[in-house]
Amino acid sequence: MSITRIQPGARMSQAVKYGNTVYLAGQVAEDEFATIEVQTKQVLDKIDALLAAAGTGKDKVLSVQVLLNNIADFAAMNSVYDQWIDKANPPARATFEARLASPNLRVEIVVVAAAE
Repeated sequence: MSITRIQPGARMSQAVKYGNTVYLAGQVAEDEFATIEVQTKQVLDKIDALLAAAGTGKDKVLSVQVLLNNIADFAAMNSVYDQWIDKANPPARATFEARLASPNLRVEIVVVAAAE
């Protein structure tokens, strides 16, 4: 099986496709000073674009890991996430409180998806 690297950089690729599985790197918002809702929307938009580049979509998401710098943002993050997720095909998910790369980042999301 071949390995396809999507948006490779010096340190990491934004996504890696191996066989019928796509592994996304943790995605963070462009605007680290935005609200948790805006940051979550920006992250999910980036995930949509990476999934599309890998030839798949959110209906094929297998697992999601959500990292919040403050677990108190859980409900606000979910208010955006719940509008995004394919309700007919919900993935396995875990949410953690964690220190992120910048103290202003409020959410990071990691996704694994199936691909054709």
